[in-house]
Amino acid sequence: MGHKVHPYGFRIGVIRGWQSKWYDEKHYAEFLLEDVKLRRAIQEKCAEGGVARVEIDHQGNEILVTVYSSRPGIVIGRGGQRAEELRSHLEGICGKRVRLSVKEVEQPELEARLVARNVADQLERRMAFRRAMKQAAFRTMQAGAKGVKLSCAGRLGGVEIARRETTLQGQLPLHTLCADIDYGFAEARTAMGHIGVKVWIYKGRVYPEVRKESVTAKASEVS
Repeated sequence: MGHKVHPYGFRIGVIRGWQSKWYDEKHYAEFLLEDVKLRRAIQEKCAEGGVARVEIDHQGNEILVTVYSSRPGIVIGRGGQRAEELRSHLEGICGKRVRLSVKEVEQPELEARLVARNVADQLERRMAFRRAMKQAAFRTMQAGAKGVKLSCAGRLGGVEIARRETTLQGQLPLHTLCADIDYGFAEARTAMGHIGVKVWIYKGRVYPEVRKESVTAKASEVS
C-alpha cells in the first residue's frame, strides 16, 4: 500500500514556509483549533471569491488573517461591507480581535486549489469530465506552468462503478525538493454523488538561498 506525502508539507523549511505563522507551547491545541475554524468559515463565506490560501498569525490577543483571492472585489464588497461582515464573523468565532487583509492572486491558472475548484464547478454544471480536465490543463500550461496533473475520481459520467481518470502534461518531479509544486483538492457535488478533483502544478525550480554566514565560514576554513 502506497504512502502519499503532501507536496506542500514535504517542502516546508526548504522552499516553502508555514501558512500558520505562530508558535506557542502552552496554547498550541487551542490556537490550532481556532485556525481550523477560521479557515472553514472563510471558505464558506467566500465561496464565490476564489480563495486560494489563507495565512494566519497570532500576535498576542490579536489575529492577523491574510486572504489570497483571485476575485478580491467579491471578498471585499462594495465599500468594504463584505470584508467588515467577514471580520466580525471571524471575531465571533474566536472571541479575539481580528485584522483582515485581502490580497489578489495575480495568476489564478497557476494556483492548484483554484484550478481544482474550477474543474469541480464545471462538473457540477454537467460538463464532460475529459473536456473540463483538458481545458484546465491547457490553460495552466498556457499560463507558464512546466507541468500539470489532474485527477478526477468518482462516478464519472454517471456510470454505476466509480473510477479514476488522470491527465498529465509536461513534467512533474514530485521527489525533487527544490521543485515548486502546488497541490489543490476540491469536491464536485453532483446528482450521482461526489467527485474528487486533485491538481498538481509544477512551476519550476526554486533554489533556497545560501546563508552568507556559512559561506564566509567555509571561506575562512579554506584559507
